[in-house]
This record gives sequence, C-alpha cells and structure tokens, in this order.
Amino acid sequence: MNLIIRILLTAVAVVILAKVLPGVDVAGFTGAIIVAVVLGLLNAILKPILVILTLPITIVTLGLFLLVINALIILLASELLDSFAVSSFWIAVLFSLLLSLLQSILFSILKEDKK
Repeated sequence: MNLIIRILLTAVAVVILAKVLPGVDVAGFTGAIIVAVVLGLLNAILKPILVILTLPITIVTLGLFLLVINALIILLASELLDSFAVSSFWIAVLFSLLLSLLQSILFSILKEDKK
C-alpha cells in the first residue's frame, strides 16, 4: 500500500513540475503515473550500476556528479516514454532537483499522517 501511495505522490509531483517548468511535458495524470513507475524502476535498477561505475568521478566532484546521473536517468525516461518529454539536459537537472525536493516534502507529510 505504501508503494502505491509513493507512486501516486510522485505522479502528483511530476504533474506539478510539468505545469511549472517550461520544457517538461506530461500527457495527463495517467502519463505521470507511468513516468513515476519508470523513474522508480530506472532508479532501482540502473542508478546503482551507474553510481558504482562513476564512483571515481563522483568522489572527485564531491558528489555533484550524482546530479548528472539523475539528469541522465530522467532523459532516458523521456526517451523511453511517449507521454513524457524533457527538452534539454539542464531542464532535466532542474527537474531532478525539484522532483527530489517535492518528493521529500510529500513523503514527510505522509510520515506525519501515520503517527
């Protein structure tokens, strides 16, 4: 149940960011749910592999290279899905930062409701 709520909250965050950021397009809430699932899968499967492969660069840049990895995952999701489009790399970086911020806010509200 918690996984479904997290996916729905991520979809809400994707819709909000698509409305706010010029260069991010999502085809409706159903498309946002699909984006949330695909981003979750890519983050679970591909991100750990990329983090291990790029560990020296990540150490040298004091962790800032993780922003690049997050942007690349978002761009990959954009390429895989017809219902989701990101116009450039820098928009993907900004989308990644804002999505993380919104998710942390929404998930913290979810934790407060459980108490």
